[in-house]
Amino acid sequence: MNQPTQNPMPDYSQPPTAKRLVRRRDDKMVAGVCSGVADYLGVDVTLVRVLTVLGAVFGFGSLIVAYVAMWAVVPEE
Repeated sequence: MNQPTQNPMPDYSQPPTAKRLVRRRDDKMVAGVCSGVADYLGVDVTLVRVLTVLGAVFGFGSLIVAYVAMWAVVPEE
């Protein structure tokens, strides 16, 4: 009988790499905010863009203010 292999202990000697929210240069339509958010969250950029447009339409423009604020605050890659 084969014994199941045990997973090795995680390597805690290296510090974990911190995720950073940055605007993407290579995959941008306006300012790269949506592609940066999608990359940070690990989801498809199309989903973030569609949700942004829907939020801008149904939120009566409040998401546009948030987008412009992120454009100004979030650093470019």
